[in-house]
Formats: sequence, structure tokens, C-alpha cells
Amino acid sequence: MTTDLTLKTDRLTLRTFERSDLDDVLSYYSLPEVQRYLDWKARDKSEATTAFEAMRRQKRLTRPGEILTLGMVRKLDGAVMGHVSLRWTDATAGQGEIRFAVAPVYRRHGYCREAVSAVMDLAFNEYRLHRIFAVTAGDNEASARLLRALGMRLEAHYREHALFQGEWDEELHFAILSREWKRSEKIHELARHKVA
Repeated sequence: MTTDLTLKTDRLTLRTFERSDLDDVLSYYSLPEVQRYLDWKARDKSEATTAFEAMRRQKRLTRPGEILTLGMVRKLDGAVMGHVSLRWTDATAGQGEIRFAVAPVYRRHGYCREAVSAVMDLAFNEYRLHRIFAVTAGDNEASARLLRALGMRLEAHYREHALFQGEWDEELHFAILSREWKRSEKIHELARHKVA
């Protein structure tokens, strides 16, 4: 895959981050309601900038452990609304993990679903992955709803498995196989055109 990967959907351009995207990314990345669900914590602008620079370098998948991160850019006005990441976790078993974040102001319009669906198409059709999984916090109902809507099944619910800021944390693990995704491609195509 090229280092300048760009995907286009009806309403979005999904592309690697550019230096000029920094302020847009910081505007959502450091919000408490986004930060609580991210692996890479950012307590201040410096840490958020470090996270952004790491995402800017995530431009290709050539071996396990690498991550491809694409910014969600609205075609209408060029607004950077969030990002989707695909991490190649295992070459032998063809496994990948999908992660995403979207600015609260752009939620409930189907943008995230459109973006994640396009990246899953890429994962299964171009990278030939066999299985994609996603992990979300037990209280992140919006992400769980999105993953179910994309046809992913809940495979595990880890209850009180870790302490986080003095409270028990729960995780939901979702997954879908390539053949399951391909069987429902028509549903996904319809979903990409629907505004939730």
C-alpha cells in the first residue's frame, strides 16, 4: 500500500493526517468525553500533540504491529471530525483491530459508521484480513451500538477486570470474520448512505 492512502465515501475523505490538522485533532482529542475512551492519554496540549504526531506516522500496514490511522474529513467543508485506526495484530491468523474516535459535535450523523465501514472494507478486501476485532469500554454505549450495527458480535464482556481511577472497569470485545462481512456487504452499502 502507498503511504498516501486515501479512501472516499459519499460524505467523507479518509486520509493520513497532515501537519495542518493539528488544531482540529486537538479540539476533540483532548476533550474529557473522548479522552476517557482512548488508550493514549493526553493530560495537556503537549501530550495531545505527541499523540497526534504518532498518528501522523501511522501511514501503512506492511507487517504485524503497524497501525494505519486515517483522519475523517468531511467533504462538505474540509472539517477533520475524528479518526479511524487499523492495527495489524497477527499475520498468521490474519487478525486486525479497529479503533475510532469522533468529535462529539459530529456524532449521531452516521459519519463514524461511514468511516469505520470503509476502513473495514479496506481491511478485508485489500489487506485480506480474516478477522477484525474491537474493544470498547463497558459504558461506551454509542461505540457498542455502532459495532453491532456493523455486524460485529459481542464475544466477551470482561466485568470488573481492572481498577481505573478508583472504579472497576469493564470491557466489551467485538469481532467479525471476513466471510461474515462479505455476506452483508449490501447491508453495509445501504448503511453508508443512511444518516443515523
